[in-house]
Amino acid sequence: MTGTEPDRFAARVDTTRPHPARVYDWWLGGKDNYPVDEELARRILAVDDTVLRGARANRRFMQRAVRAAAEAGMRQFLDVGTGIPTEPNVHQVAQGVAPEARVVYADNDPIVLRHAEALLHGSAEGSTQYVHADVRDRAALLDRAADSLDFGQPVALSLVALTHYLGTDPEGDDVYGLLKDCTAALAPGSWLILSQVTADLNPEAVGKAAENFRRSGTPFHPRTLSEFARFFDGLELLGPGVIPVSGWRPDPEDVAAQAEGIVPVYAGVARKP
Repeated sequence: MTGTEPDRFAARVDTTRPHPARVYDWWLGGKDNYPVDEELARRILAVDDTVLRGARANRRFMQRAVRAAAEAGMRQFLDVGTGIPTEPNVHQVAQGVAPEARVVYADNDPIVLRHAEALLHGSAEGSTQYVHADVRDRAALLDRAADSLDFGQPVALSLVALTHYLGTDPEGDDVYGLLKDCTAALAPGSWLILSQVTADLNPEAVGKAAENFRRSGTPFHPRTLSEFARFFDGLELLGPGVIPVSGWRPDPEDVAAQAEGIVPVYAGVARKP
């Protein structure tokens, strides 16, 4: 695990505002969060009781998608918006299939950097690295990732439960342009792994959750099925296509989990031709 001097010291942890990675950590039962994160996490849970199921379902989807990519021959992985490390994480899944796999994690929360450097240890044959970067600065993100990954060869790019924090304001975030730029930098044969909160499946609860995020200063953008599917324009969707997250190539435990109730999250995986 490596980091440059600017990565290590330029950013400080802001404990006055909630951060999505730490809110997510609280929902997953983690301890790497602050009172401000717990407060927002509890407020959202009070209006949307699907968030705990959603957090768990997202983690299981990530694991299934990464395993599928590794089994299909992918040997490089870039996980953006990785969040607080949990197990099994991308490198453990990928290197469990292919010990020589190279994995780069990226997040913009300094606390993730601290924990990643302490906890993310990969296989002896492969490589596991972390970069402190904001996905909105895709040039810097890709440049830092290129220290460990060969972008002349296929890369599996994952943004799991991240795009709903990015907007489409032409004077600010442009999440579609961002994804287009990132996939343009990938070699043919690369994979794109995404999940995204939607209001389609539970409009009232998701609407209240989104409002709580926004009041906290965190942008939040649930998307419809067609809006989410647009992320895969120009790519080859892999079966079963864009689908509620628990239904994407489910393992037996995922089938059982679906009986717990609605998870208002879409997921999809595509290949760059």
